[in-house]
Amino acid sequence: MQQKLRIGFIGTGRIAQALIGGMSNSPKFTLFGYDKEATALASVAANYPLQPCSSIAEVGSSADVIILAVKPYQIADVLAELKSTLQPSHLLISVAAGISTTFMAECTSSATRIVRAMPNTPMLVGLGMTALCRGTQATSEDMACAVELFSAAGRTVVLDEVQMDGATAVSGSGPAYMFYLLEALAKGGEACGLAYADALLLASQTMLGAATMAMQSSKSPAELQHDVTTPGGTTEAGLRVMDVKQVSDAMQQCVAAAAARSRELMK
Repeated sequence: MQQKLRIGFIGTGRIAQALIGGMSNSPKFTLFGYDKEATALASVAANYPLQPCSSIAEVGSSADVIILAVKPYQIADVLAELKSTLQPSHLLISVAAGISTTFMAECTSSATRIVRAMPNTPMLVGLGMTALCRGTQATSEDMACAVELFSAAGRTVVLDEVQMDGATAVSGSGPAYMFYLLEALAKGGEACGLAYADALLLASQTMLGAATMAMQSSKSPAELQHDVTTPGGTTEAGLRVMDVKQVSDAMQQCVAAAAARSRELMK
């Protein structure tokens, strides 16, 4: 009988809970967790098959894979406390934005096997998107493990680390941009006589359906747009306003600004 993979979480906030929820459905994993907020840890342990640990060191001694699910400013302190329990057999995965694999290796050891992940909040509903990149010591098997773990709460893509700022800008920050657009669409519908709740439902389901079509179709988004745009029709009238207001340029500048800020925050 194959031994279960022991997964340890340091931090049990929203992203960690999304992963824990997905992984708890698999018989392959045994889950451990630590949180500096004892009540938060107790709540998670009460709702999921998670074995609570009393310290960061206990997570290190209990787990094969350690997932750092803390704030970026906490990473250095957590790694300092974890360092003495790290073994060559450990795989370290961080979901902290802007923390490079190089920085984590400097805080632990040049031999530490590290994977960096950039997930997003739709993981909470099982529809997350996670970008992954490997540290210098991480193996192909380590990456396959990380892909399996994060696939429990959505989809994954493996990138080079130099591409992680772009991924942060597109998918890490992307849900906020989608919510911004949904709010604008709903307010537009409300201004046209719809109840806000009805307008938001129409907009949300339409965005979900359009995104699903884009992922399943062999056509580009531009081609799909063309397919639903009748010359002289309502869609064309709306798109004409978006062109005049340079919405496409604004969105591209939005992504560029987020990527630039990600580079500024990098450690």
